[in-house]
Amino acid sequence: MATIALFSGQGAQYEKMGLDLVQQDAALEEIYETASEILGFDLYAIIADSNAQTLGQTRYAQPAIMATSLVCLEAAKKRGFTFDAVAGHSLGEYAAMVAAGMLSLEDGFRVIKARSLAMDEAAKKTDGSMTAILKLAPAEVERICRETEGYVIPANYNSAVQTVIAGEKAAVEKAAAACTALKARAVPLAVASAFHTKLMQPAADAFHAAIRHISFHEPNVPFYSNVLGDVRTDFSDMPSALAQHIVSPVRFTDELAAMQANGIDTFIEFGPKNVLTGLVKKTLKGVTAKNCENCETLEGVFSA
Repeated sequence: MATIALFSGQGAQYEKMGLDLVQQDAALEEIYETASEILGFDLYAIIADSNAQTLGQTRYAQPAIMATSLVCLEAAKKRGFTFDAVAGHSLGEYAAMVAAGMLSLEDGFRVIKARSLAMDEAAKKTDGSMTAILKLAPAEVERICRETEGYVIPANYNSAVQTVIAGEKAAVEKAAAACTALKARAVPLAVASAFHTKLMQPAADAFHAAIRHISFHEPNVPFYSNVLGDVRTDFSDMPSALAQHIVSPVRFTDELAAMQANGIDTFIEFGPKNVLTGLVKKTLKGVTAKNCENCETLEGVFSA
């Protein structure tokens, strides 16, 4: 029996997410206070009072989701939750790094501030988009992307029947239309640009320059990497690895296969919504998958 803590990615945010946990335990507010001091704005107020459009802006969404994920984890740890490994989906890797002791809480928010600002700035200068393709095999999605005029690639390998494509907006729309012609579903994502593609190279460069002096440590539990689709063992140059992460596909299905092969049978997702929990259930058989995003689901983590 082995348990992994999973952390939610961008796009899962919603107003007032996770705040009932803080209302139940005021000590958890320290996470928002630490974040706010580093970010230069009141993160708790952004989550509590903003509308969906404001909260969806990259500069707010990334730290907000990370803080919510860490609040959920801390609430569970206070109840006795322990974990044997960590992983996150895209943005979620940063909460995973804090959870595994690779980054202090303060440095975690310094890094996510640099990432969110760099990606926000790059998104304004590119006409990129992302669309989830459902009910079509990844190999078929790859073929359609190759045959589509313009720049579009598979950016997130989420499950055997869900691949997110990203790139130039016109090319993404053409590829999505070709997929729907094969009876697939195409769902445009509410993100600012084509994350995990070469269109984000300016963000990767700016991000690397901003975090090159941050101290990273080796994790105290195995850390699964989106870029590798497996456990990361080389932590010698994390600024470069994380810059590469911004422009590389998320190989989440490979990660899940590696987790199961390594004996992980319990998957607990921390953060808003339950997207990763759903992907685990669709991809792996014979495992337990639950999410923790509020007081109700926190109780569910500890129920049979």
